[in-house]
Amino acid sequence: MALDKNGIAKRIAQELQDGYYVNLGIGIPTLVANYIPDGMDVTLQSENGLLGIGPFPTKDKVDPDLINAGKQTVTYVDGSAFFDSAESFAMIRGGHVDLTVLGAFEVTENGDIASWKVPGKLIKGMGGAMDLVAAAKNIIVAMRQTDRDGNSKLLKECTLPLTGVNCVKKIVTDLGFYEVKDGAFVLLERAPGVSIEDIKNATEGNLVIEGDIPEMKL
Repeated sequence: MALDKNGIAKRIAQELQDGYYVNLGIGIPTLVANYIPDGMDVTLQSENGLLGIGPFPTKDKVDPDLINAGKQTVTYVDGSAFFDSAESFAMIRGGHVDLTVLGAFEVTENGDIASWKVPGKLIKGMGGAMDLVAAAKNIIVAMRQTDRDGNSKLLKECTLPLTGVNCVKKIVTDLGFYEVKDGAFVLLERAPGVSIEDIKNATEGNLVIEGDIPEMKL
């Protein structure tokens, strides 16, 4: 069975490390905040001006003044800091974010990402993603592997306007976990119940499969 969005977030949370400063993009990436391993010291940063984001609030804890960059209500943890977006982007551009997790429409085998332009919709610009892909030390993409018509989103070349070039390091989809390396999607793990054939059929770009590929442990 392919992973749902929470399953994707759970797997990405396993890539966090103690002491990391992490920026979570809009969509599936925001769910990673709910699955940070117990006892791990990870500080979440939002480009709209919050350092120290907690899990999503329960209904009785919702504060409409506390939102992330995706306009979702959030919580904060002890020691959190609030500041303007200029200060936030100074942190990002200064290389102080260890990991950013982004959603994407398309990713190529050499790590290009298209994540901002929606076909047929008026979009003012790519926003803070252009800073994140340029300055973050590590980038993991969270996405479904195919679109609604079953077309692969792991491609040889992006068909949509790019957000960044040669920047994506790893990808977690509903079907598998990949490292982008040497111009290929290197399959590291399969989603539980997903076959190698399923993954091959859903990947347009260069796919490398070495040895027996284990199932994810969530």
